[in-house]
Amino acid sequence: QVQLQESGGGSVQPGGSLRLSCAASGYTYGYYCAGWFRQAPGKEREGVAVINPDGTTNYADSVKGRFTISQDSAKNTLYLQMASLKPEDTAMYYCGADAIFTYCSPGYWAFSHKAQGTQVTVSS
Repeated sequence: QVQLQESGGGSVQPGGSLRLSCAASGYTYGYYCAGWFRQAPGKEREGVAVINPDGTTNYADSVKGRFTISQDSAKNTLYLQMASLKPEDTAMYYCGADAIFTYCSPGYWAFSHKAQGTQVTVSS
């Protein structure tokens, strides 16, 4: 059974940074695409970042240059480093891991496996 366990969410002031982690059990990163998506109250789900097995990464335009996705094979963990955070980044953030696609385009969020979500709040 696949389980994705997130950590690292919280509250931060505008301009601050946070790092989200997503440890997997029953699943090994690196064979299919994986990534992060978010959803704010009253808004549609938004794919934030994906990483493909060949190491390529794709980002939503709204986070390019501020967010960085990475994965640690030894720890079997996915990360999202978020910098220069803005109030509009406030949302529930979810990590996802696919079991079908080896390439995911920017904005993809329909992963085969999804975590429960972690709240990120950016406010002064």
